[in-house]
Amino acid sequence: MSAKLSSSNKTKKAYAAAGVDVDLGNAVKSRIHDRVKVTHGPEVLGKIGGFGGLFRANFKGMKDPVLVSSVDGVGTKLKLAFAMNRHDTVGQDLVNHCVNDIAVVGARPLFFLDYIGAERLEPPVFEQLITGFTKACKEAGCALIGGETAQMPGMYQRGEYDLAGTIVGVVDRAKALDGRRIKKGDVIIGLPSSGLHTNGYSLARSVLFDQMGLDLQSRLPGVPKPLGEELLRVHRNYQPLLAKLPDGLVKGLAHITGGGLLDNLPRILPKTTDAVIDTRSWKLPALFQHIQEGGKVDRTEMYQVFNMGIGMTIVVAAADRERTLKLTKGRVIGRIEKGSGIVRLEF
Repeated sequence: MSAKLSSSNKTKKAYAAAGVDVDLGNAVKSRIHDRVKVTHGPEVLGKIGGFGGLFRANFKGMKDPVLVSSVDGVGTKLKLAFAMNRHDTVGQDLVNHCVNDIAVVGARPLFFLDYIGAERLEPPVFEQLITGFTKACKEAGCALIGGETAQMPGMYQRGEYDLAGTIVGVVDRAKALDGRRIKKGDVIIGLPSSGLHTNGYSLARSVLFDQMGLDLQSRLPGVPKPLGEELLRVHRNYQPLLAKLPDGLVKGLAHITGGGLLDNLPRILPKTTDAVIDTRSWKLPALFQHIQEGGKVDRTEMYQVFNMGIGMTIVVAAADRERTLKLTKGRVIGRIEKGSGIVRLEF
């Protein structure tokens, strides 16, 4: 028995010397159970750390429940988290982005799984990420049911990691949104974003830091916080607000992520319609103005890279305009016209 134990210890030390500390990983993950448990309801069976998460579905009140899933990451916004040594906000970003992606088809989130790939597992960083995941999951009403943490020396720069998340939700098929009811004469209502959300950071970093020579503590006119804090603003979760809208009111929803207004709205448009966006109908947040001017970026490209201050769009009948504005506190940013399934910008 002693020989076996000695061999086992040598194996572990050799693996740690190669860059993968199994004991550290186990110790860090063992501390997250109580934190993650706050996101669990009676539907979650088993415990964190099993080979698979167990979720006992209860679709009471649904005639034809349909599961809706999505997977995403947060892109190079992670570079800001590394530079600021703050990691809870990108954890929230990941969950909220995924929640919004299934909310646009009318789904409510059920459970979420995360993936963390790192050069080395740093306990303080890991705990901040889990704090962000659990905070956002609890606010969204979904369970953090499991995940995977991989230590991969040689795959990442020292101190860096990558994130991905998968969400599963449900919608009653009769209430699923796909944009097919959208028609000429409908109005487009925009809900404000909280900042860049999780898209366009490669261009933003290039302009702000490389071309303009700014740093994380720089203050820009009209931008409330130092640049580093501003760029780490958490991606807004729109699902709680959208879930309160009456059945039948909304004809289509578009989450304005990578591709901006130009590429995301067409995903819900019938091929016989266009979305006409009046870019003068809302005040462009100052940070986007600085990026456009500092990088001499074409303004049309700006609307294809960034959300430009609009994180979610809602298409409703013209007759439902005022009721929707009152319920959402949004603003009318455009209209639906006859066309070929594209977005046209008015400057």
